Amino acid sequence: MKQKEMNDLSIAQLQEKLAETKKALTDLKMAHAISPIENPLQIRTVRRTVARLATELTKRAQQ
Repeated sequence: MKQKEMNDLSIAQLQEKLAETKKALTDLKMAHAISPIENPLQIRTVRRTVARLATELTKRAQQ
């Protein structure tokens, strides 16, 4: 998810997207632990998306 897309979302939508992305990260980690996934770089991409969403929520909370 790009920064520009995050700016268009409301706080509630950001929280919902963050929860969905965290669940996706957990699912990817579990799948990778059981048997190696086809593209392990997905884990890094999703982890960074979680961090971006959390940062955006924190930034908006401080305003």
